[in-house]
Formats: sequence, C-alpha cells, structure tokens
Amino acid sequence: MKNLILALVFIIITFSYSIKLNAQDTVYKADWESIDSRPVAEWFSDAKFGIFIHWGPYSVPAWTPKGTYSEWYQYWLQNETLFGNGNFTGKEVVNFHQMTYGKDFSYYEFGPMFRADLFNPEEWAELFKNAGAKYIVITTKHHDGFCLWPSEEANDRGFAWNSMEVGAKRDLIGDLTRSVKDAGIKMGFYYSLYEWFHPWWQNDRERFVEEHYHPQFKDLVESYQPDIMWGDGEWDMKADKWKSAELMTWLFNESSVKNTVVINDRWGKEIRKHHGGYFTTEYEAEAPEFQRPWEECRGMGFSFGYNQNEDAWDYSSPKTLVLTLVNIVSNGGNLLLDIGPDARGNIPPIMQDRLLEIGKWLNINGEAIYGSRRWERSVQWSEGKRDYKPEDQHYLGADFILKQTIDPEPGFAVKELFFTHNDEAIFAILPKWPESKITVKDFNTEKNTKITLLANKTQCTWTNDDGNLEIQLPAYDPNLPPENGYAYVLRIEK
Repeated sequence: MKNLILALVFIIITFSYSIKLNAQDTVYKADWESIDSRPVAEWFSDAKFGIFIHWGPYSVPAWTPKGTYSEWYQYWLQNETLFGNGNFTGKEVVNFHQMTYGKDFSYYEFGPMFRADLFNPEEWAELFKNAGAKYIVITTKHHDGFCLWPSEEANDRGFAWNSMEVGAKRDLIGDLTRSVKDAGIKMGFYYSLYEWFHPWWQNDRERFVEEHYHPQFKDLVESYQPDIMWGDGEWDMKADKWKSAELMTWLFNESSVKNTVVINDRWGKEIRKHHGGYFTTEYEAEAPEFQRPWEECRGMGFSFGYNQNEDAWDYSSPKTLVLTLVNIVSNGGNLLLDIGPDARGNIPPIMQDRLLEIGKWLNINGEAIYGSRRWERSVQWSEGKRDYKPEDQHYLGADFILKQTIDPEPGFAVKELFFTHNDEAIFAILPKWPESKITVKDFNTEKNTKITLLANKTQCTWTNDDGNLEIQLPAYDPNLPPENGYAYVLRIEK
C-alpha cells in the first residue's frame, strides 16, 4: 500500500509538472520572433472566402470620385487631397461636400445621421451564409475613430463618438456578432490603430497609445470574443512605438480568446508581410509564395465603403469575382471580398446579387476551394508573355484576371488551368469551356484514376501520353445553371 501511494504521488507530481511545463511553453514574449512562432489556426487556411464590411459615418455622404476610397471621406475633406486610380485636383470631395451640406457642415455631424434604422443582423448573417462565406471582418472602428460599439475611449476626444450614444443608438457590433456566430460563421474585427484627427494622436502619441489604443483594443476583445483581430492604420509608426508586441502578448497569454484568436500583419509600419499572424495584400494580383497563410482584400467596385458615385459597370461581374477567388486560392490564399452597406443598414442589391452568385458557384464547386491547399503548381500557362499588368493603376482592378484568362492582350499568355488539392483529389479549374478536351501538362495518373466534372457529376474519359493528361469533356449541357459557367472544376482522384 505504501508503494502504491508513493507511486500515485509520483504520477501526480509528474503530471502537474507536465501541465506547468506545457503552460510555460505557450507563454509568448513581447518580441516578433515569439509572436511569429504562434501558429495560425487551421480553420483560417480552410476557410478561403470571407466578407469584409466597411460601415460608419462615411456611409452617410457615401461619395468620392471613382477610383478612390469613400471611407476616407473625412481625410479627403479636411486635408483637401485625393489619391487612388485617376488624376485628381484634391478639391473633388470638398466641392461635393460644400455643395451638398454647406461650408460649415462638420464631418462629425454625420454621426447622428448614421442611424442604421433598417439594419437587420439576422438577414445579413443569412446572406453571408448563402454566399458561402466562412468568416466576416467588420470595421469596428475606421480611421475617423467612430466606434460601432459602446466604447468609453471613443469619447475621450471630448464628445460622444460611438453608435450606442450617437445616430443608431445601438450596439451594432454586439448585434451582428451574435447573429453571425449563430449562423456558424467566424467573426472578425477590423480595428484601426490610428485616428486621423484625434487630439492625442496629433499632439501626444504616447498618450494615445497607452490611454486610447491599448485599453480600447482590450475592451473590444473582452466584450465580444472575436475570432480575428484585423489591424490597420499602422503605417505612421514602427511597432515599438505602437507597443503592439506587448499588446499581442496580452492577447495570446491573458485574453479570453488567447487560444483561438487569429491576427493579421498590420501592427507597425515595418511589420506588414513580415510578422504577425497571416499576411495581407490589398488590390494586388498574386502574392509571392509566402511562408504563412495570407489574404487578399478588395472591393466589388473599387471603394470599400459604399460609394453612390459608382455605377453598375464599375462592379466586377460574378465571373470576374469567381475567377479572382480561384486565382487567389490556387496561390494558397483567402479572398476577403468587401461590401459597403448604406447609412440605414441596407446592403445594396448589386452587392447582394454578387454574393449570392458566388454562393451558388461554391455550392456546386466548393470541394475545390474549402479546405484545399496550394498544389505543386498553382496554374498552367499557355504560350506567350506572362507579365501583363494594366497601366496607370495605383490599385490593381479586378478585371486583370479576365486579361489573364479569357480576354488576353495580343501576345500575352493566359492561365488555362488553376490547381488546388486536398487529401483525396487534385482539382483542375477551367476559366472557360474548351471545345472538346483539355490537356494537363506534366501530369501522371494511375490506371484507375477517376476524373469527374463537378458541374454535373459526369465522369470523363482520359488518356495519358508521355506524362500529358488529355481529358475528354462531356457535351456541354446548355440547361446547366449559368453559375456553372463562371469556372468549371475537374476532380482528379488521387
């Protein structure tokens, strides 16, 4: 009995030491090497498609010249400048504002007009689910400093500047978070580190960081337990000035989401694409072969915030958006596609339509997207030059993918196939329907390999000659739903 007791005591001590050791192993230090060692949650790499939401007082005027960001309205107005795709005098927003609202109308007067009185979070969540989105990222606070939740720090500029006290009189983040999570979708929070015209930011940045940024960030996390914290507005100071490494160690060691939360890479002017969680691109083509998960964000039109100045033809077509998604996923990334609701809480019908069309395509072909990974090669090119880029675009528009696939410029190559794979199959994704067959170059198969067209579950016949796989495609059925025509997926069993 004595020996048994001693053995039990030894086991308990050993087990306790093991738990303590494991706990110590998960403590992250306030340096980027330690922070970078924390793996990005696997669900993020599986998700592939998320929806970005830019919503705030800028949704009231909802106007900038085409090719610029409407959510930067306050900056354009007060600094009398503009940048983006196009040639601008810098007076365009000023002239619009004075003509529409008058010379003495302050940007802060848009706060009470941001009423969100038609906002229905359950309807939004249902739309996102039908779109096939696996996660959402919403602007809890953009660079104007207005908060979509009852933030105490939002008011330290000397007046109320949050949605619970101004305009909507509602906790918009709380309401949407509950509905999105109830729909089984991950919830992410965009958070701007800086605020253009906050008096502390302009005059005492150390105080802004210590008394505004950090406590406000912590309040947001602890109030709503997000799945993603998406930093932005980091580019004016290095990370040590932001004390972002210290804040990330709080997030990973002490917060209520320390074991689950995912972060991006925008936490200091030198950090993006180098440190953090997953890496981000914005209005770019394909990312280089990052050694970490990555995400491209872009709008359906050009602006992230709703811009009533954009017309129907300024929005990407469903085919363009599907091919953009496929192009990004084949390179191992996620697409974070933006929508901009209006000030009353309506998602414009053209944005709803685009989301639903993507969802229809994913409902048929999602096996090639969700949970997939980058194959040994992402695409198969035709003969020709591969360096096509449109001219005079500061931000790369979405139509470049059409030039790379179905509408090339003379002499330029096209991407004939995109590839993804999972444990069971390799997926060859065709941007257009060939006449009868498709050749997959340098591709070996086994005798019992099955190749299936996901659009109608038809098995295809094939031959393999000197390592080139020739697939005979079934006769095209004109009665197939139009969403099949956005891209065609061949499932090649491993």
